[in-house]
Amino acid sequence: MSFTTGSLFYRESVKLAALYLDLGDWNSVRDKVIAENLLQTRTLTTLKRACREVLSRLRTLSSGELEFLVEGSHQEQAYLLWLAVCRRYRFIADFAVEVLRERYITLKTNLAHEDFDSFFNRKSEWHLELDEITPATRSKLRQVLFKILREADLLTANNMINAAMFSPRLLDVIHRGSRSDVSYFPVFESDLKGMA
Repeated sequence: MSFTTGSLFYRESVKLAALYLDLGDWNSVRDKVIAENLLQTRTLTTLKRACREVLSRLRTLSSGELEFLVEGSHQEQAYLLWLAVCRRYRFIADFAVEVLRERYITLKTNLAHEDFDSFFNRKSEWHLELDEITPATRSKLRQVLFKILREADLLTANNMINAAMFSPRLLDVIHRGSRSDVSYFPVFESDLKGMA
């Protein structure tokens, strides 16, 4: 549940992915980011927290996905970062499949705060540690998740679900990892046929 830190981290992620492709080592990336304040934060604590968060997400991507992240279009980059968030956080991955995608494919194109709350309550029945989360933290988790969805262009400002529009190249890169990864996106299976 540590995703309360920040957002999609678009700019930071692309910068650190490019740095990793140059250096070839995550520890070297971290050291350089911290030594040179490459994320341009005001405090060292904020820098370390943001760096740790971005790197934990980027490490879920394959080298092919990282290369595509650096060279792809803004939309493709945002989709890859959403994929990394889902791979990093099981809670968000489950939300993406069980709520976001399910609402989309059943033609319920809006996503309300109540949908998050209902999902959270269902999960807390199986994960007792969720019961210990304060209402304020729960609200922050919802706020950050909706912000990430908007930044990935999967949700509009008025909480309407945007269909994911994959390029054939991006779909191919994602399928090389796991064909099931597309289930994190609001998309119909029929729309993907013949693309990859």
